[in-house]
Amino acid sequence: MRKRTRSREFALQVLYEIDIAHHEPGEALEDFWGVDADADRQDAGVREYTERLVRGTLANLPHIDAVIEKLAEHWEIKRMAYVDRNILRLAAFEMMHLDEPMPVKVAINEAVELAKRYGEADSSKFVNGILDRIAKTECKKA
Repeated sequence: MRKRTRSREFALQVLYEIDIAHHEPGEALEDFWGVDADADRQDAGVREYTERLVRGTLANLPHIDAVIEKLAEHWEIKRMAYVDRNILRLAAFEMMHLDEPMPVKVAINEAVELAKRYGEADSSKFVNGILDRIAKTECKKA
């Protein structure tokens, strides 16, 4: 698995823990890195990008959630499945706030793959639809 893909997967796991257990970001990251340190968790690049994704997503959460809620017709962010909303948050951060260019199609594809792996049967379609709307309305490079 590619390093950035692995970082996204790790970031999703940390964001999920923060969302569901209401842990502080620093505590959640510390707990995550302390568990079962496989080769990917020991890779400095994977760790750095994971932490960047987590901290960046959380720092921009009010804006990200507002955009998602605006574009997710008939859905409130708090009513979405934990996995789905955190995949959306992570991808939206990469699409709208990351300080280096992130091709929108890459962010969407990576998010859809996460949804297929961790979400429910229709999660990938749900995630794809909302991220496509974000790409068309909120991103300059869509």
